[in-house]
Amino acid sequence: QVHVVELGGGLVQPGGSLRLSCVCFVDMFNLAVVDWHRQAPGKERELVARISNVGNANYLDSVKGRFTISRDNAKNTVSLQMNNLKPEDTAIYLCNCKLNLVNDYWGLGTQVTVSS
Repeated sequence: QVHVVELGGGLVQPGGSLRLSCVCFVDMFNLAVVDWHRQAPGKERELVARISNVGNANYLDSVKGRFTISRDNAKNTVSLQMNNLKPEDTAIYLCNCKLNLVNDYWGLGTQVTVSS
């Protein structure tokens, strides 16, 4: 059963923008904490942005001021707006939707490539 789907990856030039969406097919989505992680080849997975159930956001230092995470509880969706993209942002971006220790779901990821 699919619980999380990520949408919106692609190829963009440096300085460009992309918007990723994460749809969580869970009940009580309004209570979920949702994270965006990324993993680049040869590097460890890192937490890029988090949004709490009440809408508080936290960001990786290297993306502050460039990325914005937001949620739409009516659509069970969390978005990640990425502006001024850099080659070092190239990675697979994965969404994690968590209600509790048991109801903790990951998507398969979407590729973001920043290159000229």
